[in-house]
Formats: sequence, structure tokens, C-alpha cells
Amino acid sequence: KVAIKGIERELICPACMELFTHPLILPCQHNVCHKCVKEILFAFEESFADGGSESSNQSSPRTRISASSVDRIDRINRSGIKRNSLTPRSTLFPCPSCRRDIDLGERGVNGLFRNFTLETIVERYRQAARAAIAIMCDFCKPPPQESTKSCMDCSASYCNECFKVHHPWGTVKAQHEYVGPTTNFRPKILMCPEHEMERVNMYCEICRRPVCHLCKLGGGHANHRVTTMSTAYKTLKEKLSKDIEYLISKESQVKAHITQLDLLLQETKCNSERAKQEASQSFEKLYHVLEEKKSAAFRAIETSTNIRLEKLQTQMEEYQGLLENNGLVGYAQEVLKETDPSCFVQTAKQLHVRIQKATESLKNFRPAAETTFEDFVVDTAKQEDILGDLSFHSNGLEVPAINEEQSRMYNKALISWECPEKTDSADIYVLEYHKLNKEEESVTWQKTEVCGKSKVLSGLDDDSSYAFRVRRYRGSICSPWSQEVIMHTPPAPVFSFLFDDKCGYNNEHLQLNPRRTSVESMAGFPLLLGSERLQVGCYTTLDYIIGDTGIARGKHFWAFSVEAYSYLVKVGVVPSNKIQKLFHNTHDVTSPRYEQDSGHDSGSEDAFFDSSQPCTLVTLGMKKFFIPATPAAPKDPASRVLPLPLCLGICLDCDRGRVGFYDAGHMKCLYECEVDCSGLMYPVFALMGGAAVHLEEVLTAKYREYHDDI
Repeated sequence: KVAIKGIERELICPACMELFTHPLILPCQHNVCHKCVKEILFAFEESFADGGSESSNQSSPRTRISASSVDRIDRINRSGIKRNSLTPRSTLFPCPSCRRDIDLGERGVNGLFRNFTLETIVERYRQAARAAIAIMCDFCKPPPQESTKSCMDCSASYCNECFKVHHPWGTVKAQHEYVGPTTNFRPKILMCPEHEMERVNMYCEICRRPVCHLCKLGGGHANHRVTTMSTAYKTLKEKLSKDIEYLISKESQVKAHITQLDLLLQETKCNSERAKQEASQSFEKLYHVLEEKKSAAFRAIETSTNIRLEKLQTQMEEYQGLLENNGLVGYAQEVLKETDPSCFVQTAKQLHVRIQKATESLKNFRPAAETTFEDFVVDTAKQEDILGDLSFHSNGLEVPAINEEQSRMYNKALISWECPEKTDSADIYVLEYHKLNKEEESVTWQKTEVCGKSKVLSGLDDDSSYAFRVRRYRGSICSPWSQEVIMHTPPAPVFSFLFDDKCGYNNEHLQLNPRRTSVESMAGFPLLLGSERLQVGCYTTLDYIIGDTGIARGKHFWAFSVEAYSYLVKVGVVPSNKIQKLFHNTHDVTSPRYEQDSGHDSGSEDAFFDSSQPCTLVTLGMKKFFIPATPAAPKDPASRVLPLPLCLGICLDCDRGRVGFYDAGHMKCLYECEVDCSGLMYPVFALMGGAAVHLEEVLTAKYREYHDDI
């Protein structure tokens, strides 16, 4: 037999940390008191109503909801509670044992089974713990007598006399089941919580819970594999018995592990004391350095003070000598009494020089020493920052890594990072960044604290490079810094616009999304009908679409992406005075002779490029970026073909009359040329065949949260 007192740990509710009271079995197979389940759900509902405030989590002194549950409240609120009126509402419950959000279904707490077996074991434990405390009869007149038996049908305890009175021979009550004195009254038959009038007689192997025949016929277990209760009882009992026998047979191994763990506990305590001593020694060294610097500062101030006081004292004595009948003036007055000319001249000459100096110093009075000690002010701002960052590095915390694929630089900077661990145990992250400047000798990192795994930064300079790094904190312990990642900001402020669905928009060949941020060319039946009129060797027409906002002056940048399956896309800028020519171009059908990037030497390509093209465009398609064939471009056609970047950007400088085409992921210029900026300049796109273009979305402070919700 296993001693009842040795299993107390298994009888403690993980929510209230007390012995179970009417425990319920959660779908994750963990047990929680019935009262605790209701209190936790009530606390979470209050958290939803109050916006997840910490004060609402303290509504019940019985349950202990950790601070980390606040983030889980928000996650539950986003993922499971918000549903429309047509969808059955399901209740999510945060299990205090496995820390997972458990779906309790539509019935919530009412759909959970009461664990009568665990309740019986708890009652046995209580009886063993209070063996000296008797259970009194519920029907005796005061003073009550000690009970001798309890009726499971009446849910009451009786002494011998009261039991005979309330259960007379020859009546129905005489057939009631009675046991020894107890306070744990359990029903004879386990009823289904979903169909309260039906007893459970089957076991669902998928959900691992008892069910009734109605659950199997038309309930939530209709398509599940079930077995009879007797078969499940026999199977589970055999498995449990075998596992218990195996554990008992490994008792020596368990004891060895316990001995090893006890040694590890002692070793941990010793290492903890050693770590404290090492930390104390480190801080003592800092104290010693500070004390030395303090003493040196005091000595320097004291020396300077003595020198200044001596100078000021000497100057004061000199000025006191200028008073009548005192010092230099008194001596001069005595010299004036000399009547012998030769003796007077001999003495007065030197005296007159001294009197003149005293007169000059009186006219231009200046203290002999400064009274301020500004030169001795200790600037500790930098040292304070360093000491503020002083923390303990732990090998237990994995180093986060900045995810360059998910990070973006556009109108703002979105920095995302990941941790190697599957579960995040960090309390907070610290993200630091600084601008790369070769002229600056010292680097000043800007710091921001983040609760999640991404941060949107604003206020960065255009056309600059920044270094980013991140570390994670758990309490006072932090991980080492992640590897620095360098990212480049756009060469100019970001220009926002949408596709224009009115000016020249061909809705037969092009399709816009509702937000007008994506356009797709549809190579369907209308395009085939149009191509029927074309001659051999010609392609189909280009379908143009422009932005809905123009640029008059300044330098601007915008970015977009082209789908990998796109056959032909042209991008660039067009002046307002040539938009009509763009949509009504006489060369409506492009052919190899008129295509500037075709590679065919027709002899008129340059002329066509200069005079006939109404806008400045570059060609994209088939995962390639084609540099236009200009006199300055490489003569080899293969060297003018580059891989198509994932994200492209265009930088228009109206003041200089130049346009550049960029790899927006690395902010690298691929091609730049002159452009006529005489009028309003509009972004322009041309698509042919199957192709799609998506405008880059501007970043906002809630950008990452919005996409996480999606």
C-alpha cells in the first residue's frame, strides 16, 4: 500500500494551492476545483471588460493569476471570445497546470465531468489527516452524537439510533446504501453533463472522456471512435497497473535520481553563494575605483582652493595697503616728510613706480583668482549610462536573432526578431540602434524597451544606414546582444498614392483590388479576341495605369513588388502633359522593331526612345530586371539583365531631373537616368499578359499587431 500522506502533492489544486474541492476534469486531463474554474473565468471576463488591467486580475483572493496571464488575456480576447451572433460562442479557459488555453465548448463549465475518484482520494486523505476528529450525526438533538455510518442515498451521516429511526425496516429507505462515516457523498451513477438525464455508458477514444449514447448518435462525438465502458475500464486499468508496476520495479533507479537531485540542490546553493561572492567582489572593485577617483578629485580641488585663497589673500593685503596711514600709502606719506632733496629723490623714485602700479590696478580691478570650480565638475553621464546597462548575462537565456526577411525599411522601420526557444520566457526585450557615421569616433546607441517581438521605429534619417541589435531580459538577468544587422533607409521621403481607377483605366484587361493597392492583368478571353486582329510577329498591347497623385517638386520614393509569374511589366514616371499620349499612343501594338529593349538592331530604336516614348520606363518580367539599352549601358545584352528583386523602388528627384530604380530590400540603385520634370509627374505602370503589381504598404505604429490579428 502507498501511504495516503505521501501523495499530498497530487491532491493540491494548481489554482488555489489547496486540497481539491469538487474537482473538474479539463479537456487537457488536468484537474481544477469547481469554484476555482468559475473564479478564473470571472476574473478573465472582468479583464476583458476593463481592457486587461492588472487590477481586475485581483478580483478573487482564492485564485492566484500570474502577471504573465495578462498577455494571454489579450490573446484569448483576440482568438476565441470575439465571434459573430451566428457562431456558437465557445469558452476558452487558461489551464493553470499546462498554461494552455483550453476550449471548453459551448456549455463551458457545465460540460465538464466531476472527478469523483480524485474526490474520494482527497476525502480519504482528509480523514487520515484528521483521524482524531469525529464526524457527528446530522440528526441528533444537541449535543450531537458521533456518527457510525453515512447514507450515500440521503447524503447524510447518522448515529446508530438516528439511522434506525430514519431507515426503518420494511420501507424503501431500508434499501439505501450506507458506508462508514464520511463527508464525501458521490452519486451512484455518473450522468452525462450534456444530456443530464442520460448515464454515461461509453468511452470516446478521441476525446478521452465518458459519453452517453445520445452523444454518439447526434452529438459532438457522432463521428468519433468509441468503446464500451467496461472495455475502457479494463484496458485503462491494465495499462495503469502495468505502468505502476514498472515504476515500483524501478524504485532503486528513482532513489538514485532523488539522490542525484539532492546533490544538485546542494551544488546549486553552493554555486549561488559563490556567484554572490563574485558579484560582491566585482562591485567592491567598482567601489574601490570610485573611491580612488573621489579622493583624487578632492585632492585636486583642495590644492586649487589653497592656491586661489593665497592669491586672493595677497591681493587683499595689497589693496589694504592703499588705505590712508596704512601700508604703501602710509609709507609714502612718511617719505613726503623728508626735506633733504637727495635723500627724497633716492627713495621716491622706486616708491613712485609702486604708487603708479597701485593706481593702475585700482582703475582696472580684476580678482587674482576665479571663485568658481567649473573645471572640476565631474561629468558622469556616460558612466551612468554604462552602469545602468550593467546586468548579469545568463547562459540560460537564448540570444534572440533579428529576422531580416520580416524586417522592413520604408516610411518607418519595422524590426522583427525571433528566439530559438519554442516558448518565450522573456519579460521584456531591449532594442538598440544607431546611425552609421564614419566621422563619429564614439557610437551612441538609442534604446527602446519592447514587450513583443517587433517594433516600429520612426524619425530615422533618409538615405542612411543604421545598425540594430536586441537582447532579452528576464528579471535582472539578460542575454548577450544579438548579432548586429545593418539596414538602409530609403533615399528620399516615402510618397504614398493609390492606383487611379478613372484616368485611362482599362477594366477589361486590368483588375484592381478594393483598396486600389494591387493591380492584375487578366490574360483571358477579351485579350484573345483582341490578338486576333494582330499581325504575325507582334505582341499584344500594353495596359497602362497611373497613380492618383502627382509630384510637383522635391525628392520622393515609393516601392512596390511584382509577382514572380508576371510576363511583362513596365514601371516608371510620366509627366501630366503626356498622359493623354500615353493612353492614345499610335504605336498601340508593340513589336520587336519598336521595342527599345528587344535587342534587335533596327536602326531606329534610339530615335523611337527619344521622340516617341511619352514616359520613362524600365522593363520587368520573367523574374528579370532589364536595364534599358542606352549609349551608357553595357553593350553585352546579358550584362543588362539582372535578377528581379523581391521589392522594387523608384526615386524621383524633380529638382535635379533624375529618376532612379532601386532594389528596395537593400536600397541599392540598379539604374538611373535623366527625366523631363516640366509638369506634374505621376507614377506609371504597364502590364501585358499575366502580371500583377502590389504597392508597398506604409508602416504604422500598430502595423505588426494588425497583421498578427489577420
